Amino acid sequence: MLIIDTHCHAGLNWFEPVEVLLSQMNGNGVTGGVLVQHAGTFDNDYLFESATRFPGRFKVCVQVDPDDPRPEATLERLKKQGAAGIRLYPDSKFKTHGPYDMWKRAGELGLVVSTGGSAAADSFGKEFKKVLDACASTTQVNIEHLAGVGHEPAPFPKYKEALESARWPNTTIKVPGFGEVARRPKKHRNDFFVDGLPPLFEMAREAFGVRRMMWGSDFPPSAGREGYRNTLEGVRTHPAFKGGDDVEWVLGKSAAKLWGF
Repeated sequence: MLIIDTHCHAGLNWFEPVEVLLSQMNGNGVTGGVLVQHAGTFDNDYLFESATRFPGRFKVCVQVDPDDPRPEATLERLKKQGAAGIRLYPDSKFKTHGPYDMWKRAGELGLVVSTGGSAAADSFGKEFKKVLDACASTTQVNIEHLAGVGHEPAPFPKYKEALESARWPNTTIKVPGFGEVARRPKKHRNDFFVDGLPPLFEMAREAFGVRRMMWGSDFPPSAGREGYRNTLEGVRTHPAFKGGDDVEWVLGKSAAKLWGF
């Protein structure tokens, strides 16, 4: 089965070098990964170097400094270096540009926008819908971390509002491990499990469909939650993805289509 991790990190200033990530990928049969630049880092050279050293394994999702006086020119240069995407937030602001300019330019350059935020903080509410309206015809938007739902209590009003983003056909959503959305049990068994897993994956499937959903491990932060393998196995064995080739789309085929693997 083709397996692609759409949300992983590597770095020398923060987190772990790419070899640590590769050891996890190789040990779990993961074909490729999207190296998403971690927040606050705007020098993307290490990610490009990693993709070059391990050809065919990685796509690079860059960040551009909001204080850059010519961010569109920088984005064009990063595209020429091999960037496949850019990480923007719903409230990203660039000093010299309007609120939607970088989103639109990313689409014109054929770059995916990977966007993060918190449903609880209303990151994917009305203002985000304005962003989607502004770039509906140009930009593929990949929503991170299951729209940042976290541990929102039922009936998940902010998450439901975030899932309304599925109305825009250029949106897709990343599905994380259980550690991002469920509490760690007070007593552990010998196998991996969580208590009271909420129906968040089912809700995302109803909104987006499996062909617009894709797994992202959030490694290495996930190593401090359930661990890399469990982020993968939780999605692979989830009842929401048991029909036909559903799990193949969520674990690899959707990502291959969007990110160009």
